[in-house]
Amino acid sequence: MNRIEEKLSIHASSGKEPKKMLSIYFTAGYPQLDDTVSVIKTLEASGVDMIEIGLPFSDPLADGPTIQESSTQALSNGMTTEKLFEQLTSIRKEVEIPLLIMGYFNPMLQYGIEEFCKRCAEIGIDGLIIPDLPVDVFHREYMETFDKYGLYNVFLITPQTSDERIKYIDSISNGFIYMVSSASTTGAKNSFGSQQDAYFERINKLQLKTPQIVGFGISNYETFVKATAYANGAIVGSAFVKFLKENSIAKIPDFIYQLKEPSHLPKN
Repeated sequence: MNRIEEKLSIHASSGKEPKKMLSIYFTAGYPQLDDTVSVIKTLEASGVDMIEIGLPFSDPLADGPTIQESSTQALSNGMTTEKLFEQLTSIRKEVEIPLLIMGYFNPMLQYGIEEFCKRCAEIGIDGLIIPDLPVDVFHREYMETFDKYGLYNVFLITPQTSDERIKYIDSISNGFIYMVSSASTTGAKNSFGSQQDAYFERINKLQLKTPQIVGFGISNYETFVKATAYANGAIVGSAFVKFLKENSIAKIPDFIYQLKEPSHLPKN
């Protein structure tokens, strides 16, 4: 069983109220080139359920300024597709939780889709998130290759995605659907408004077979709880990348604790 599916199954069966998954995104090779593995190991030790490793790209159209800046810095540090694979070669000797690579299609295409998927499988990557790969193209040209190597491809939906399109995505999805909270680029928000609430409710009423995890705009306990009221979990990206810029890797447990149980934090 794919680790993503296994983790979702465990959470769904954890008591009367299913536990909500916390997934963290960070950019590989940031803040320093060789920080990738240390960040992954510390996140798992801090109680994170899943990790999305960002493959930096020079033109990240779906990303807000915080993640764009981290991608630029990672590339400047010397991060490449091959370098990431080298860093992750022995990762499965050190961590057990699901790992996904999130990146744009161009670097993967340049590397070679077959070879990229093969390398992912060899090192223990469980899935990919490729925002600029149309679902139709994937279904027609690449799904067979992903299946061959046991990789899940996670699709994104937004408030503008039609019900018909969402049902099509649901029909070919494995693992989870990445439910983008708004039509904007990535970036941390302090709260959600009525439009997001209506969107979350709308997707819930579709009764999709594939679990949904919400991303874009999750930055604190309030937004995590709000986003997961109708979904199986939430993804924190920009807020964590910003935290890494301003704090050491050793302080990661503090960030995760504030997301999950802020009321239990000691008062200064």
